[in-house]
Amino acid sequence: MTTRTRKPLELNDHTASDVAEIFRALSDTSRIKLLAALIGGEMHVGALADAAGISESAVSHHMRHLRQLRMVHARKDGRQVFYALDDQHIIDLFLRGVAHIQSGD
Repeated sequence: MTTRTRKPLELNDHTASDVAEIFRALSDTSRIKLLAALIGGEMHVGALADAAGISESAVSHHMRHLRQLRMVHARKDGRQVFYALDDQHIIDLFLRGVAHIQSGD
């Protein structure tokens, strides 16, 4: 295996804290299941609850946290709330994590 030398990445405290918060959010199994469900596209709370095997109330709680981190966004249609992944960066990060785990199998 070849080792590539890279210039060290310099982060200020604020950026380091924000990145750590993203990884903390990804450390919850229910949130991982919710994000995995959203890879397929926008879903409403009830469908997310079914996909993750948790209550709609728990989905709303997790989505609020993920929304604050700009990992997902919400759209209301009448009484239904639909969620989607916020951007391609989140999809890439998630899929890279999954690929890393699956490559060890």
